[in-house]
Amino acid sequence: MARPRPWRIVCALATLLALAAAPARAQDLEAAVKATYLYKLAPFVVWPATAFESPADPLVICVQSADGFANLVERAVAGQHMGGHPIQVRRVARLERGAGCHIAYVAGSAAQSPGQALAAVEGSPVLTVTDAAHGGARGIVHLLLTGGRVRFSINASRADADGLGVSSKLLALAVEVAR
Repeated sequence: MARPRPWRIVCALATLLALAAAPARAQDLEAAVKATYLYKLAPFVVWPATAFESPADPLVICVQSADGFANLVERAVAGQHMGGHPIQVRRVARLERGAGCHIAYVAGSAAQSPGQALAAVEGSPVLTVTDAAHGGARGIVHLLLTGGRVRFSINASRADADGLGVSSKLLALAVEVAR
């Protein structure tokens, strides 16, 4: 019986490792795309004049998530600005009214469920972003995976109620708009 050649064993092992790592890479890519969405949404949203004390104040993205998602957001926003506002990431266990968040990614934590977090900032000019992968609670923007791509829905009536304006360009890109 012929013995397998070493390069065939190496190739077979490499193939198995690549197949095993493929789902992890797909999940990593999905998370990186979602992290990028957070700051890419900002130019399409109008906050009330009172949301920033000065033109140089940072745009604050709060991340309420038990996993390492905040690290991805920090990498995605490094060196980015939105209309003269530097972008800052803040990790929070609990989302509270008046916390200074302009955008809040709500995935839940041991201290607060996504529903509780959304209720805490309801009526405040905070662009809440939820993720279908983290339960059924829905923020103003709700991220979902459709056909292998990250898409989003927008609750325009909730944005209006919270004092935020959403660009028609962003609404046109949404897979669903609730009015």
